[in-house]
Amino acid sequence: MTVTNPDKIVFARMHHPDAHTLGGYLATGGYTALRKALGDMTPEQVHEEVTASNLTGRGGAGFPAGVKWGFLPPEVHPRYLVVNGDESEPGTCKDRQLLERDPHQLIEGSVLTAYAIGAENVFLYVRGEMALAQERMATALNEAYQHGAVGERIFGSDFSVDVVLHWGAGAYIVGEETALIESLEGKRGMPRIKPPYFPAAKGLYFQPTIVNNVETLSNVPWIVRHGGQAFAGLGGGRATGTRLFSLSGHVAQPGNYEVEQHVTTMRDLIYDHAYGDGIRDGNEFKMMVPGGVSAPWLFEEHLDMPLDADEATANKTMLGSGAVVVMDHTTCAVRAAWRIVRFFAHESCGKCTPCREGTTWLERILWRIENGAGRPDDLDLLLDVCDNISPGLDWPPKMTTICPLGPSAPSPIYPSINKFRDEYLTHIKEGACPHG
Repeated sequence: MTVTNPDKIVFARMHHPDAHTLGGYLATGGYTALRKALGDMTPEQVHEEVTASNLTGRGGAGFPAGVKWGFLPPEVHPRYLVVNGDESEPGTCKDRQLLERDPHQLIEGSVLTAYAIGAENVFLYVRGEMALAQERMATALNEAYQHGAVGERIFGSDFSVDVVLHWGAGAYIVGEETALIESLEGKRGMPRIKPPYFPAAKGLYFQPTIVNNVETLSNVPWIVRHGGQAFAGLGGGRATGTRLFSLSGHVAQPGNYEVEQHVTTMRDLIYDHAYGDGIRDGNEFKMMVPGGVSAPWLFEEHLDMPLDADEATANKTMLGSGAVVVMDHTTCAVRAAWRIVRFFAHESCGKCTPCREGTTWLERILWRIENGAGRPDDLDLLLDVCDNISPGLDWPPKMTTICPLGPSAPSPIYPSINKFRDEYLTHIKEGACPHG
């Protein structure tokens, strides 16, 4: 294995116990990027550095941040920045660590972004279950206001911006940007139709809005300090810089790891002593979820795939939210697929028929297979329902719904049937799970 060990960017302060405080942040270079930008750079120059870095969104879609900022219509105000801290994808907990352990880094990145795009307000949306993250962010915001890093005439400049902290209620669908905007407006979190409701054109309160993920914005202070080219010099291809991965499941050392993109492989992440340190208890690798449960599964033949969004797409999956869930040979493929689909069925907002009805049907079929009541034609039925929700069973999925939740539900089913069809048939023929 060839594991690079570049200097950490967003996790640089994780070994400092007081990194979440203003004093700890200032002692490690905090707010120097904001002072530099407000003193020596125009908003256009900050935007150009982020564009040059090729920083892509770390929340799932992976769209280049600088390009996304450029979609805002010129001279239309007010405009807003919304920070997506909902982090609802199962297996993903990297943003939570950033919110809890380095909140000022996110605040600085948010203010820099607001400066670059000309936003009048920042709305920081934190998932409802993250109580400590909410407390840390509220305390950090109060400190930032007192320090002059947020509010009127920041650090004596002509730039002013307010940051509003909003607590969610724990809905998975609110991780989708338009549903998050609906929730911010006090409505039920349900996705909007795009077009016309692309947030950059018609976002929060139907004003131009940029929605970025916590990890994405946490990279901005480093980029402003060191330059976009320094960030682009890490990784390779379009996968530049470092990225956080939440590694969980049957590995010896689960946790959040910051790795260099493109040059690091799945095998490195799972087996290297610096990261996962291999499969626990000496068991054998069986399969993995590579980017949150919305992503189609990968298998042993994919272990040498580079951690690169384009490589993942070429292998008919995605790195998504960066949640890698490893499953060993003791795992029942049917049960694992059922649990994921059960989650999607529960979290469907019900707005779109293929998602509302289809996820429920899939969950019921998988439940009866897992519980000994499977029928010989259930596999064909499963694939037929999957094909109706996500035509062609390909990746990226063909959309039959407003948001990706519905077409994501088949993601654990068709790869597991293709790879472990005999396991499904054993459940049906013997009326029991071979894994006990």
